Amino acid sequence: MERRDFFTNSALLTAFAGFSPNTFGQPTNGNLSETIKPVLLPALPPLDHKGSSDIRVWIRTSMTNGLFSSVECAVAPKTMGPAPHWHKELDELMFVLEGTASVLVGEEVVQVEAGGWHLRPRMIKHTFFNASDKPLRFVDMYFNQPFEEFLEKIYHQLTPENGFPRGSAALSRERDVLNEKFGLFYPSTAGQERAAIVKKYGLK
Repeated sequence: MERRDFFTNSALLTAFAGFSPNTFGQPTNGNLSETIKPVLLPALPPLDHKGSSDIRVWIRTSMTNGLFSSVECAVAPKTMGPAPHWHKELDELMFVLEGTASVLVGEEVVQVEAGGWHLRPRMIKHTFFNASDKPLRFVDMYFNQPFEEFLEKIYHQLTPENGFPRGSAALSRERDVLNEKFGLFYPSTAGQERAAIVKKYGLK
């Protein structure tokens, strides 16, 4: 799927969110065309995973009157994602652009190949990883909260270069604040579950 086709589909999903109070997003009062303005985002080169993983925000929640946002994600070969977790309010929709995403849902791992979609409603334990020898790139779409802000903090602000080394108390405190703010929860066994996935699939 070309990028322009993806954004067309994204726009349709956004509109659907606004008119469907029992699915994604929050209902709006009045005409959506009066509250959401058109946005043109020029094409950019594919996101580089930088040897691990990275994100790039495309659609911000502020552009859609709080309905929807989308983030491009790039993951290096044989790379683990976050520890298994769930969201209190956030619904996620993944579209794989390149490679194959392995997604843990509950206790089952499913494979989402390029061109495939995966919906993860709130309150379901999940994570993702790249178990293949090829790069993975996908777009995650978020409904109900500005989760792009959480990811920007994690990937681009709370970094060792900014005084937050991995495993540090400072990083742990900041992440606890973010988890509370965005309703993100980890089971007590999250660390062990993540380690088991890393070992089983030979990930880093």
